[in-house]
Formats: sequence, structure tokens, C-alpha cells
Amino acid sequence: QVQLVESGGGSVQAGGSLRLSCAASGRTVSSYNIGWFRQAPGKEREFVARIHRSGGMTYYADSVKGRFTISRDNAKNTGYLQMNSLKPEDTAVYYCAADVSWTIVPSAYDYWGQGTQVTVVS
Repeated sequence: QVQLVESGGGSVQAGGSLRLSCAASGRTVSSYNIGWFRQAPGKEREFVARIHRSGGMTYYADSVKGRFTISRDNAKNTGYLQMNSLKPEDTAVYYCAADVSWTIVPSAYDYWGQGTQVTVVS
């Protein structure tokens, strides 16, 4: 079992930055790939970024490529999502998830955090 807790959300002006953290407890997170997802009101949960358990591979949704950076520190059992050049359309609840599979499909992830709100105002 892995428990995930996100933090770092908040309200920011368009063009600003936020750094989300995903702290894991329970089993060591180094055994799992980490994904970040987001869900805006009235919309389905969508993939944002993922990082391999080794940290050696990353993959981004086209909508965030070049603006967001996913990383992890396995020694701290923590994953991160650095978000720069934020846009109002990035407003959503952001979730981190962990799974042994290498996928962008939300339903494939076994472990989820509770989410953190990100609001970008213009």
C-alpha cells in the first residue's frame, strides 16, 4: 500500500509558477511510476505528466509540454510537478498517482492522493 499526499496548490496570476509536491508513505515510492493528473469542473480527469520509477524517463501531455517539469526524489519518497507560465486553462484539481504500470490512463493507477487545487487567474 502507498499513501500519497499532494501539497503546493494555490491561486496564482497567469504567467506565474507553482510547485506541487507528492509525498508518499507506506511502501517505498521508488517501486512505482508516478503520474500527475488534473480535473477541471465538469471535465474528465486528464493526464498531465508521468515519470518512471527510476526517474530516467518522463512524458508530458502536449498541453503542458515546455511549461511543466515532473521530477522525483526517491530518497525523500516525494514527487514534484514544477508548473511555469501558468494559464487560466490550467485551473483544476491536481492529483498525483502511483502504479507499477507505465501508462497515461487514469484508471490503471492503483494509488491516488486527495488532490490539490490550482487556480490561475487572468
